[in-house]
Amino acid sequence: MRDRTEAVRDRGVTDHVLVCTHDRDSEYACCAGAGGEAVLDAVRTWLRDRDLFWSGVAVAETSCLGLCSTDGAAVAIHPRGHWYADVTSEDVPELLTREFGTRTIDEE
Repeated sequence: MRDRTEAVRDRGVTDHVLVCTHDRDSEYACCAGAGGEAVLDAVRTWLRDRDLFWSGVAVAETSCLGLCSTDGAAVAIHPRGHWYADVTSEDVPELLTREFGTRTIDEE
């Protein structure tokens, strides 16, 4: 096991947006079936449009976050400890603006 904390800090990562895209072969709700991939794409697009994609805000596709729904994907933002359910791609601009404001890479 290697502790990579310093390497991540050296890259300037301060926040991590986790988007569930988990798929389940069952009758139960899952983020893949509720647009998880579209939400992930919308997060990446929002960051790219602001030149923030390779900034202090990292984004990752993840498995189940435990907020399963048929109405949208689960998103967690750390270390802020904010958890969202039922997120659609249309919700992403408002959600990320609320979390990160309107900053760009020049303002970091």
